[in-house]
Amino acid sequence: MSLALPDFPWDSLAPFAATAREHADGIVDLSVGSPVDPTPALVRDALVAATDAHAYPTTSGTLALREAIVDWYARRRGVTALSTDAVLPTIGSKELVALLPLLLGLGPGDTVVYPRTAYPTYAVGAAIARTTGVAADDPQAWPASTRLVWLNSPGNPTGAVLGVDALRAAVARARELRAVIVNDECYAELGWQPERWAGDATESGADFGDAERVPSILDPRVIGGDATGVLSVYSLSKQSNLAGYRAAFVAGDEALVRRVLEVRKHAGLIPPAPVQAAMIAALGDEQHVAEQRERYRARREVLAAALTSAGFRIDHSEAGLYLWATRHEPALATIAALADVGVLAAPGTFYEGDGSQHVRLALTATDERIAAAARRLENLSKS
Repeated sequence: MSLALPDFPWDSLAPFAATAREHADGIVDLSVGSPVDPTPALVRDALVAATDAHAYPTTSGTLALREAIVDWYARRRGVTALSTDAVLPTIGSKELVALLPLLLGLGPGDTVVYPRTAYPTYAVGAAIARTTGVAADDPQAWPASTRLVWLNSPGNPTGAVLGVDALRAAVARARELRAVIVNDECYAELGWQPERWAGDATESGADFGDAERVPSILDPRVIGGDATGVLSVYSLSKQSNLAGYRAAFVAGDEALVRRVLEVRKHAGLIPPAPVQAAMIAALGDEQHVAEQRERYRARREVLAAALTSAGFRIDHSEAGLYLWATRHEPALATIAALADVGVLAAPGTFYEGDGSQHVRLALTATDERIAAAARRLENLSKS
């Protein structure tokens, strides 16, 4: 029996991209969140120094890498109870999202839950494992057959953040159902409006050192020191411009991590040794993350102001690499209008169905291209 997967949605943007390229000053492509800024020199140097990689790397990751991941969670996410056996590097985060239902042994009769407005790969992963995929945000709507729950906070495409209370309620419901719950936290270092998520739990079990930090699902305020059935997924693509390295990891319940590791050993899902060395360098340095964050902050301010002036309303977008905006018309009508002024965005139909009136605009363009988009939005507002 063949596996039925949806068409790759970005292929449908080709005619809009062709229109945008006709602009006299070229296209401003804000449709994909692919980093455009350089990979930090210290990371590239670590990769080069490790290129004599004649032996097979370890699927579990070197001890030095696992220690770096554990230390990073303690420093940057307020998660202090992890052991080196409770973390595992992956070949980027998308392959883990797509394969986790399969790696956990789920199949027909099982349900995978994911957000209603979501990155499409959660549904693809459910389809690959031949499970039933259900889009539902309310934990009380998760069916009894649920065996895996995906959260995405900060979210793609909306940039919405779940506060401590919301995460705690989701974990409690997953445990009632005896389901694994996983938060895809890849945008956690890019929080812009902490007042939107910090109000529901002011007590802190750790010194975060940064008021704009978004909570992890492994935060002790969420899980009470018990990671059973709970996983966090993180990627270095966004904070460190390592999208081309495919560098990510999963952490949490040690028994679940061990289970995933055993399958990955058999499947040969091994991050290359030079990439593992580069990850150690990236995880140990906070300066380059702060610098990249400021680049995105500046671009966000320019683009958000231009969208608002052009009559858009920006919804959520309190964290992450995107602005989730609407002109109160069908999403594809907005995509066409943007293409006419040389700007390419992603329609909300990719994430929330054909009735969407939202578009997603990425901050992953150079300062010059973001400024160009802002100027072009002035023309859009006059049309």
